[in-house]
Amino acid sequence: MVAANQKGGVGKTATLVHLAFDALERGLRVGVVDLDTQANASWTLKEFASGYTASQMFDQSSDEVRAWFNGEVTDEPCIRLVESDAKLANMETKKLAEVGATFRSNIAALADSGFDMILIDTAPSLGVGLAAALIAADFVLSPIELETYSIQGIQKMVTAIANVRQANPKLQFLGMVPSKVDARNPRHGRHLQELEAAYPQLMIPERVGLRSSIADALASGVPVWKIRKTAARKAAKEVRALANYVFNKMEIA
Repeated sequence: MVAANQKGGVGKTATLVHLAFDALERGLRVGVVDLDTQANASWTLKEFASGYTASQMFDQSSDEVRAWFNGEVTDEPCIRLVESDAKLANMETKKLAEVGATFRSNIAALADSGFDMILIDTAPSLGVGLAAALIAADFVLSPIELETYSIQGIQKMVTAIANVRQANPKLQFLGMVPSKVDARNPRHGRHLQELEAAYPQLMIPERVGLRSSIADALASGVPVWKIRKTAARKAAKEVRALANYVFNKMEIA
């Protein structure tokens, strides 16, 4: 599953990281591939680093991927991070035809290594890395902030996903999840209504509020339900509800 939005700061990485933590507690073996040069997911999940880098997913063979992860994934629940690295920036100078097939093959090799699911974080741009991720994926999820710039960009995101389906017919759009929602902000309420009217089939029914405890969790490398604050309980409930929705749609126990 790919987390994608061309607008930065919308809660994309926070969503993906918490899906990984939730899946781990469900007893699953989770691979996380960080294709964002900002490396925020890599920072939060650094204790789970596999030693393999994201740029290697574009320039090494599937046999090399299998060889690296042979023995890395056992029957035990785990998270294994393929971390962002500086060489990822070079991918955007290449043509999708050069790297897309290689990345798709290497994601398949990761799956063959024993992971129950693979989560891919992407940069906030409609570039080669995002296109390659969408070509390789089964599902895509788009966290969206209820602000004007984020909403303006979502049509391009929806169009990009539709275009990629020509190369990857199996790709399913799980939908958009409102993130960093401020229930006291009338603008957020108005924008949410506009989105639900414009995309009634694409809006995920769950919401994640504007919670400082989520930022605390990301900085500490733990899920929000391990933050000892009263406000974290509400955030944990929202994130858990989103995970249940997403995993049910993906048919993952």
